[in-house]
Amino acid sequence: MPEKKNCCTPATGRSLDTIETSAPPVGLQNKVDSPAIDTLNIPVVPIPGGEALQGTNQPMTPLDEESPCKTKQLHSFRMMQCAVTNELFEAFVNDTDYVTDAERFGWSFVFQPQSSSADNKQEYVAGSPWWRKVTGANWRQVNGPSKEGTAHPDHPVVHVSWSDANAFAKWIGGRLPSESEWEHAARGGLGDVPFPWGTQEPDDASFQPCNIWQGTFPERNTCADGFSATAPAESFTPNGYGLYNMCGNVWEWTSGRFKIESRNKAARRHAKQMKGTKILKGGSFLCHKSYCFRYRIAARTGTTPDSTTAHQGFRVVF
Repeated sequence: MPEKKNCCTPATGRSLDTIETSAPPVGLQNKVDSPAIDTLNIPVVPIPGGEALQGTNQPMTPLDEESPCKTKQLHSFRMMQCAVTNELFEAFVNDTDYVTDAERFGWSFVFQPQSSSADNKQEYVAGSPWWRKVTGANWRQVNGPSKEGTAHPDHPVVHVSWSDANAFAKWIGGRLPSESEWEHAARGGLGDVPFPWGTQEPDDASFQPCNIWQGTFPERNTCADGFSATAPAESFTPNGYGLYNMCGNVWEWTSGRFKIESRNKAARRHAKQMKGTKILKGGSFLCHKSYCFRYRIAARTGTTPDSTTAHQGFRVVF
């Protein structure tokens, strides 16, 4: 099987040789006194513990080590019903004066067709020229400094790093899910299925159960699902546990480090490339079967903890 390419994330984030950062890394602010979950009305759903599946015996990207399907034992937990929204992230920023990594660095990665100004089309990612370094892009201005890029309150927050996500999780009294927890929750009680809704694959014509790419990536998106970029966090039908958008819309940070255990030559080379990266799950509005096909439960990718893009978000567990 040909190895699927990764259209979705600049895997090595800000450490790319082709990119020069505009600001040095600085320490995270920490003004958290008590968990905000005590005062905010945030929909969460219970996820039962017990035997849980992780991975698949039908991998589409073998180098990512999606296989084999393993059985884990998990404690029960609660998970946010949808990804953290711009409205909720703004409450966090207002309460703590937090400054995100994208704001500190002064730029973030934006998908090329979304770039709002020719002046912003600076450096691009080698091998993925649709990812551009856009000055001024951050969670407030998702495409850079323009009215077109203003974040919608009910959409998932994006341009947030792994460190940003952890800071928010601490503020709200939770944490990022492990990869096992994320997959268990995404299955919604259906067991060994590839998608949160079951086994039927999305298509470009009549079945769009999630927000992904329709058409020819990266040139043409028909937007048959109704969205050219992010969708509201509570769009589409939730899975069996009541969770929205566990696949598609935005990639979601998890707590774990991206590891590859296989010792064959190709796997060792890939493991070296992914050293120090963190796991993201779920795929995004940029995924399409013809190119990366990572909007599956078992699919995984990784990027550096300081990486921020226009399609990376997160949700929190408790």
